[in-house]
Amino acid sequence: MGLREDFAAELPAWRERVSNLIQESADVKVDEVTIGQVYGGMRNIKSLVTDISYVDPGEGIRFRGFTIPEVLEILPKPAGCQMPYVGGLYYLFLVGKVPNEDQAVDIENEWKSRSEIPSFVFDVLKSMPRDSHPMMLFSTAILALHHDSVFAKQYMEGMTRDEYWQPMLEDSLNLTSKLPAIAAYIYSLKYKNGEYVAPRSDLDWGANFAHMMGNDSKDYEELSRLYFILHSDHESGNASAHATHLAASTLSDIYYALSAGLNSLAGPLHGLANQEALRWLLGIYQEFDGVPSREQLRQFAWDTLKRGQVIPGYGHAVLRKPDPRFTAQFEYAQRNMPEDEIFQIARLVFEVVPEVLIEQGKAKNPAPNVDAISGTLQHHYGIKEFDFYTVMFGVGRALGVSANAVWSRALGQPLERPKSLTTTMLEDIAKEAGQ
Repeated sequence: MGLREDFAAELPAWRERVSNLIQESADVKVDEVTIGQVYGGMRNIKSLVTDISYVDPGEGIRFRGFTIPEVLEILPKPAGCQMPYVGGLYYLFLVGKVPNEDQAVDIENEWKSRSEIPSFVFDVLKSMPRDSHPMMLFSTAILALHHDSVFAKQYMEGMTRDEYWQPMLEDSLNLTSKLPAIAAYIYSLKYKNGEYVAPRSDLDWGANFAHMMGNDSKDYEELSRLYFILHSDHESGNASAHATHLAASTLSDIYYALSAGLNSLAGPLHGLANQEALRWLLGIYQEFDGVPSREQLRQFAWDTLKRGQVIPGYGHAVLRKPDPRFTAQFEYAQRNMPEDEIFQIARLVFEVVPEVLIEQGKAKNPAPNVDAISGTLQHHYGIKEFDFYTVMFGVGRALGVSANAVWSRALGQPLERPKSLTTTMLEDIAKEAGQ
């Protein structure tokens, strides 16, 4: 059986499960909302559903129930490689079961067969001013691909709701197949000679990104697989995932929906944390003309905090220990680039900064998150243009949000439409609560 048959085989039981839950337990209270949450960005309000990933406070992100170390261990890997096929992760997201090698390779082959980029996408990108932000170029290229949307075409021709997931899956495979090449071309257009490097038929999805970026080293191929797997999904409440889901709930196709998600990812409060963390490490390197001593770094960290600034890359809203995504990349760097001085600073920061944050007393969780190390690894392999880091983040995040979008269509999730209140109404609620 192939991907579509495997997905279809899972679907009847899931539809029955969701239908029974809604019919039998629709009135069961899941959460209570406070005025502080209403005015505080809806933080921690339990009001979304996804079965693809969950942030476990003790273990970090879980993909279909598996921890990051488990995912890196159980997914099939190319011969002689340490990091799994990204196609295996996509199968896990879509079907909910760990694929065998044939099933993982089947996704990789699906991507290869769909990877050709229409010429008009290149024309659109080349027409933009040379100083355009790479995230704007990335979002625009994805919007341009809407021209070939299978879902948009079949919806206009007419189909039943139970069939919506099928063209959504086709669009998602078409879209994700092209993202590494589009991202690499944007990098070339912005920072190099503007040449398009075609993917190689003998390379998998992650390794092809490294090739198209101009780095054919096995190490960077491995890092690319790891990077996209780690950045692929993070529940449904983060801005990029939520924006994608919201747009898709209107029955927009995945091109419109992902573009909305990427526009959210481009915001400084969401996708820029990795480059801010690297910028802080480079500031340390420049301040001390190399790797500082432990005491010098300790003072530098305190000086940062006393200026009212945060130390980027440290702290997490849910996790209460080092982010396993940080750990996976940290261990990669230990194996492959221990001599890199920026990594040596990052390693020293990992030893010193949590102690400083504990002494300061403000951080609930002083441990590092994924952003504390990801930029350091890209910098080592020559990707030093900070503005591009969020594009790579977006390539990975597209895997999770598109898989979620396919399942939302398959289960008939409705248009998202929360109810708003006025400030006067909230004041009245607060007054009644105080009586």
